[in-house]
Amino acid sequence: MRVFLFLAAFLCGLPSFAASRCDVNVPTQIAELQQVRLAYQSIGRESDPALLLVMGLGGQLIHWPDEVVVALCEQGYRVIRYDNRDVGLSSWVQPPANANLTYEVLRFKLGLQVSAPYSLTDMADDALGLMDALHVRQFHVLGASMGGMIAQHLADLAPQRIESLTLIMTSSGAQGLPMPNPALLQLLAKRGAPNREAALEQQADLLAALGSPQVKDDRALLLQQAATSYDRAFNPEGVKRQILAILAEPSRVELLDRLRLPVLVVHGTADPLLPVMHGVHVAAHIQGSQLRLIPGLAHRFQEAFKAPLLGAVLPYLRAQHEDGRHMAQL
Repeated sequence: MRVFLFLAAFLCGLPSFAASRCDVNVPTQIAELQQVRLAYQSIGRESDPALLLVMGLGGQLIHWPDEVVVALCEQGYRVIRYDNRDVGLSSWVQPPANANLTYEVLRFKLGLQVSAPYSLTDMADDALGLMDALHVRQFHVLGASMGGMIAQHLADLAPQRIESLTLIMTSSGAQGLPMPNPALLQLLAKRGAPNREAALEQQADLLAALGSPQVKDDRALLLQQAATSYDRAFNPEGVKRQILAILAEPSRVELLDRLRLPVLVVHGTADPLLPVMHGVHVAAHIQGSQLRLIPGLAHRFQEAFKAPLLGAVLPYLRAQHEDGRHMAQL
């Protein structure tokens, strides 16, 4: 009878055990690397295959929607999300005395070389350093926007360590691809704000511009999201330095041409920042890659598009997880 009661109690506790395994409210920890300190969260069992999430321009780890992180974890992954350098709770880099975003943007438009305090390759090295600090040798990578660019460098720097690559709303950086919406570029360039209220309004404007024309945003919700980000960390100068790193980056076409690993490319047909041909171009230059285009998706994780995004990404990651498990059994 005692055995029966023990088994019943154990089985009844399984749902709560599964929930706790994928608890997104785990503490944020700090990894002290050689060049920077990175804030990160690890969700899931350490024994599960690791999936590293790399966020885009100015994004913090909290900008990965919790329900998306839980869905990824429930696929059997240990999900690791972190703040890139110069945002969130990670290191804020001291700018060089001659850093001038307006001047460097002008040089970029003229086709001249852009000077940046660090590169996207440096940011990929940060990610590798984090995984070293966590003693994770093999891992999967999912990068969004600038995070997808960093992820491309990760796969090139350590091809033997990256088991699969998922690239969302990103670009190859090649010349001749469609330019972003000009009004959106003006919003991106506006980074200074005299006070908290102005900063929140500015960020809400940017979020709205990055959204899909098919979705009517709730302004109050956008302001609430902006407030959450602002109150956790506000570093507009760091975002400017990340912009410089992107502008200073040459085309990654040759890099993409030499990648030999499983790759999924996901892009929206309504992306105002990196129009859909950016994603098509990335997929065209990665041998054997899969391409999923999502109608109406823009350049944000909007609620209306979370299901289509997960519908594109989860089957791919499930297949990678099952392939990895099969190889381990062999």
